Amino acid sequence: MWKEFKEFATKGNVVDLAIGVIIGGGFQKIVNSLVNDLIMPFISIFTGKIDFNDMMVTIGDTSIKYGSFITNVINFLIIAFSVFLMVRYINKLNKTLEEKAKGINQKLEKKNKFFKKKKKEEESVAPAPTTKICPFCLSEINIKATRCPHCTSQLEEMVGEQLEIKE
Repeated sequence: MWKEFKEFATKGNVVDLAIGVIIGGGFQKIVNSLVNDLIMPFISIFTGKIDFNDMMVTIGDTSIKYGSFITNVINFLIIAFSVFLMVRYINKLNKTLEEKAKGINQKLEKKNKFFKKKKKEEESVAPAPTTKICPFCLSEINIKATRCPHCTSQLEEMVGEQLEIKE
C-alpha cells in the first residue's frame, strides 16, 4: 500500500496539481488585496460607503451581508478571467508547438520517402538471369549448363546469339 501511495504521490500530474494549488492560493491573496485595497475603495466613491464589506441589510435578528458577497463575486471573476487568459495563452503555445512538430514530421516524411524511392530504384535493378532456353528442345535449363539435360545437346558451341536468356 505504501508503495502504491508513493507511486501516486510522485506522478507528474499529482505534483503539478500540488504546485497549481499552492500558486493558486498565493494568487488568491494577490487578487483579494487588489479587490479590497484598490477596486472596492474606487467603487465606494460612487456608492458613498467607505467600507464595502460592511454593507448589509438587517431583517429582524438576521443580517444579510451583500457587500461581502459582491466583493467575493468580484474576486471570483478576476481569478476566473486570469485563469482563462493563462489557459488561452498556454493553448496557443501548445498549438504553435504542435504545428511546428507537424511541419518537422512532414519534412522528415518527405525525406524518408525520398530515401525509400532511392532504395527502391537501387533495388529495382533486375537480378542476373539464372536460367536459359535450350535452342534445340526449348526447355528451360540452368544458365551454367553446357549440355541440355533434356535433349543432351551440346550447348558450348552455341554462344551468344543462338541462346535465348530467360529473364
